[in-house]
Amino acid sequence: MKDFAGTPGTLTGLFLRMAQCLFAAGAIASMVTTKGFFNVTAFCYLIASMALQVFWSIGLAFLDAYFLAKKKAFHNHVLLSLFVVGDWCTAILSLAAAASSAGVTVLYFHDLRGCSFSEECTKFQLSVGFAFLSWIMIFISSLIMFWIWAAG
Repeated sequence: MKDFAGTPGTLTGLFLRMAQCLFAAGAIASMVTTKGFFNVTAFCYLIASMALQVFWSIGLAFLDAYFLAKKKAFHNHVLLSLFVVGDWCTAILSLAAAASSAGVTVLYFHDLRGCSFSEECTKFQLSVGFAFLSWIMIFISSLIMFWIWAAG
């Protein structure tokens, strides 16, 4: 297997995993600081999906850091298959959570003629933005992992 940007055990792979984790943690933090997020199912789903994303990304970031410290490339095809499936599953869950939360946020802002609790609505928007940024990072990682898996 050829090593290129984003491959597990490279600095860019570690950066992608850390960015996924930080954006997902930002989405969680901005959502849980609101008072009424638990009243909306889509927001609760966003919290659950981003929590899964944090655990998955931090686990793979530790693995990337381990391979960076050992100065070895990651070429285990069986584990790579597991990571491809995990990345695609978390990518789909993250996109679904971000999109459903964005739909509810748009409903609050535009369809209901403004938001009566403006500070919370800003936090909802911020959380959705972080969720989409996390999804972009996991999507890039999942495409790279799939490419490596298909090439191996």
